[in-house]
Amino acid sequence: MSSEIDTVLDRRRLRRRLSVWRALAVAGIVVALFALGLAGDQLSEVLGGKQIARIAIEGTILEDRDQLNLLKRIGKADNVKAVLVFVNSPGGTTTGGEALFGALREVAKKKPVVAQFGTVAASAGYIVGLGADHIVSRANTITGSIGVLIQWPEVSQMLGKIGVTVNEIKSGPLKAVPSPFEPLSAEGQEVTKSMIDEGFRWFLSLVEKRRKINPAQIPGLVQGRVFTGREAVKLKLVDAIGGEDEALAWLQKTHNIDKSLKVVDWKPQTSSSWGLLGSLGGLLRGLLGQSYLGQLLARDPSLSTLGLDGLVSVWHPSEN
Repeated sequence: MSSEIDTVLDRRRLRRRLSVWRALAVAGIVVALFALGLAGDQLSEVLGGKQIARIAIEGTILEDRDQLNLLKRIGKADNVKAVLVFVNSPGGTTTGGEALFGALREVAKKKPVVAQFGTVAASAGYIVGLGADHIVSRANTITGSIGVLIQWPEVSQMLGKIGVTVNEIKSGPLKAVPSPFEPLSAEGQEVTKSMIDEGFRWFLSLVEKRRKINPAQIPGLVQGRVFTGREAVKLKLVDAIGGEDEALAWLQKTHNIDKSLKVVDWKPQTSSSWGLLGSLGGLLRGLLGQSYLGQLLARDPSLSTLGLDGLVSVWHPSEN
């Protein structure tokens, strides 16, 4: 009888041990899935290690709330001791550049910010660079293109040739001006030019204030020309030639940032970036490919500016 009781008790103890190990295994799987669902910066936030946050501003610049929220998170993160901004962009909307500039200056109130320019950092891309405390550029980086423009196709003559008439009733002559369906009137041109000039004055004042230079004294700058990195250093549009190593060296020398600190990539959080399902969804989208329109714009950069609303600060080579 006693041996049977012992056997029953042993089985109960074994079941309890198995239950504990199963619970630990499930907890481990949950933690692993959570870690997989986190970006590098999110995982770093959880672990709390001191670091230098690296963000990338690439492609067409728009006013991106996720990107702006990312900079707010960086500004509030006590474990982030400095920020490295990699800029590789021909520009985008003027408001997009303005928003990023403002967000970077807010971060710079709490921790040093250094910008490193890649292949191109022009127009709104250069505005982003102005938000940093120090700018490092490659010797052959295309930068500058200080200016503002607005572009639209005018197809009224083509429509007339194919027998299409666009009927329009509007509250005033300047409503929806400029329009692709009619030639720009003298009054419309004057108003549009006034808006461009005002945005240009803002851009120039930003350059003058942040770089402590007189734009009018730099040949070609107010005309919107681009410069190589070597030229930009001589004209004080950027501070130094180099790449990420030189940018980090500046942080270490000027702000006593520990050279042992790890550089961690921070990326915007979106609703799809959390969890394993979000990662699988991103993979599925990648396998299915982009839309035909997206592929068309990627093949012909000159068309991409047509999809930008508002004032545009963007550079692309002329095809003439």
